[in-house]
Amino acid sequence: MNHPMTATGIVREERFLDHEMGAFHPESPERLRVLYDLLDTPNWRGGWVPIPARPAEPDHLLAVHDPGYLDRLSGTQGRSHTFLDPDTSACSASWDAAVSAAGGLCNAVSEVCARRIRNAFALVRPPGHHAESARAKGFCLVNNIAVAARYAQTTLGLSRILIVDWDLHHGNGTQHTFEEDPSVLYISAHQYPYYPGTGAFEETGVGEGRGYTMNIPLRAGCGDGEYAALFEEIIRPAAQSYRPDLVLVSAGMDIHPSDPLGGMGVTPRGFAAMTRNLMEIAETSCEGKLVLTLEGGYNLGGLRDSVGAILNELTERSRTDPGSVSVGARRRLVDPVVRKVREMHAGTWPAIGHTP
Repeated sequence: MNHPMTATGIVREERFLDHEMGAFHPESPERLRVLYDLLDTPNWRGGWVPIPARPAEPDHLLAVHDPGYLDRLSGTQGRSHTFLDPDTSACSASWDAAVSAAGGLCNAVSEVCARRIRNAFALVRPPGHHAESARAKGFCLVNNIAVAARYAQTTLGLSRILIVDWDLHHGNGTQHTFEEDPSVLYISAHQYPYYPGTGAFEETGVGEGRGYTMNIPLRAGCGDGEYAALFEEIIRPAAQSYRPDLVLVSAGMDIHPSDPLGGMGVTPRGFAAMTRNLMEIAETSCEGKLVLTLEGGYNLGGLRDSVGAILNELTERSRTDPGSVSVGARRRLVDPVVRKVREMHAGTWPAIGHTP
């Protein structure tokens, strides 16, 4: 096994499999079963450090969510099926799974910040980035990454948090949680226009938080080269200017070309390049403190292969050169996006304002 100080931690918990939203729902327990099976293969057995899940503390949940909403979610315990949103529901075990997903991610953040492990990936469900303060949405019940960011600030004493969201869908709940707050820089690259309808270039934050929400809306069809180029030209310079104390990632695998809900073309090589870029950002800004949490990804083979590529980078089994991936970018897809993001944000982040 890796020495803990150089190891990758994984949040893995069987109770996440108990959350069910009905037969044929794309956000199914099978998503984690294929990943847990991957971890149990000879290639991976002993190659990571387990991080236990636990229910998030009420105060940590209340830092993000409305108390009445949490009461409604808690009230689903013992009920076989409760509709929360047109495409989101709870079963009797969903509350425990949701608060344990958030608590497990907080544990991962704590372990990384204490330097007991190098980095971490929370393989949890339900996902979180669509959950609003008082509303379940888009398969999400509790906004795991928002809870973990606030936990890092209020409990661990960190000042600046970077959240990068590469899920196919814009993280409306995460954006709305932090859009007035310059202590969290939220950067999202997502297919647009698409569910949930938020995430336009012009959404840059509110009040003191203006400039600390950076949306990178993309046309369908973007793949490895385009994503790698946007990381190199937009995300990396902004992040390094911000100098976060911790890097958090909403890691959705639904930008894989086989995903049934998406229209993007990011292969495992592209996921590896994005991960390596974020590892390098974290190394230069915050001694490598990087924690990812699983969001979307609904083709089981694509999900497994993409997570495998990410884990290969996190554990240093591979070292992908992001620049070698970005050279394949189709500039007709990248350049208009880069220009618009620079137009909206160069005043806050001069480092992204240079013409290629």
